[in-house]
Amino acid sequence: MDFSLPDELVALRDAAARFAAGEIEPHARDWDRAARFDDAMIGKLGAQGFMGIMIPERFGGAGGDHMMFAIILEELARHDGGLALAVEGHNGLCCQHIMVAGNDEQKAKFLPPLARGEQIGSWCLTEPGSGTDAAGMRTMAVRNGDDWVINGSKQFITNGDRAGTFVVMALGAPAGGRRVIHAFVVERDTPGLLTGQPEEKLGMRSSDTVTVTLDDVRVPEANRLGAPGQAFDDVRIVLQGGRVMISAISLGLARAALEDSVKYAHERTTFGKAIINYQMIQSKIADMACQIEASRLMLYRNATALDAGDSPGHLTAVTKVFSSEMATRACLEAIQILGGYGYLREYNVERYLRDAKLCEIGEGTSEILRVLIARAVSKQLGFEAERPAS
Repeated sequence: MDFSLPDELVALRDAAARFAAGEIEPHARDWDRAARFDDAMIGKLGAQGFMGIMIPERFGGAGGDHMMFAIILEELARHDGGLALAVEGHNGLCCQHIMVAGNDEQKAKFLPPLARGEQIGSWCLTEPGSGTDAAGMRTMAVRNGDDWVINGSKQFITNGDRAGTFVVMALGAPAGGRRVIHAFVVERDTPGLLTGQPEEKLGMRSSDTVTVTLDDVRVPEANRLGAPGQAFDDVRIVLQGGRVMISAISLGLARAALEDSVKYAHERTTFGKAIINYQMIQSKIADMACQIEASRLMLYRNATALDAGDSPGHLTAVTKVFSSEMATRACLEAIQILGGYGYLREYNVERYLRDAKLCEIGEGTSEILRVLIARAVSKQLGFEAERPAS
């Protein structure tokens, strides 16, 4: 079994690293303070093929796969977790949902401008009273002739402030006594679609997060994605890939913390020698390196399985829990290594920590993913774990 990257993926990684170092690193600190990355970045990312990396060429994309996307996200997150999150939400959620559930006509209509970076996409699932608990969804879609009328509110929506295309989940009429979820493509200029002011966040600040309100939003039946009532299963598929990509962002942030720590430890001297020579500093760096290596192997395993058409099952949850919590630990250690300087905004490690914390929350909290993992392990061992009351 060969764990080395093939030459084409090495070339992609190096190209993404050069792009990130030249176009992101010089601005990341300013974007964090301004709580917004430059709008021009969307077009620049599109020109690199990064905005449509997993979209087939016939729909304007690069024709890549999950492994390619994971490699790109790690390099983007190495310098700005917020920008990486925006690209992940666009590709891994919005575009991927259209790829998973859309028909050819829908893909031909909606994907090309997203793939070219002419606009950015947004995915609207979470609500004020429902996140992981999709059964708590309150946004409703009612059939009216050839159209659907949508009313409700979505919260914590990435890219919502500047998105041109939204994929919105809403409850439809019960089918056989069971509440069903539908997914719709809603375009930016649709009457009744309103976005709130960007939230003031701890981290991932360069990526906008807003509330999206749908007030009698009317969309045609042609904009409904997938078979009737199938959206819940489609959402699970999308989130499985999304958790892998959050792991890639976590990996990039942890790597940033490690690399900045090593650089500082070689430059900072106490009692006449660089602090890299102290065993305690070496131990911290060694632990960070070990956990980063483990995270990367888990990430590549999941991405490879998805690309092979295999479901990694609960392993996507395992990878996200491990990688996101590992990133937070690595960033905390980086601050400790830098000491007082690590606590200053003049240095980047405190920003890495603020960005990393979101990875433990978004697209499935560590707590709920542990529930899924425990259920899966119990089932593998021949036991059925009790499900919580609905």
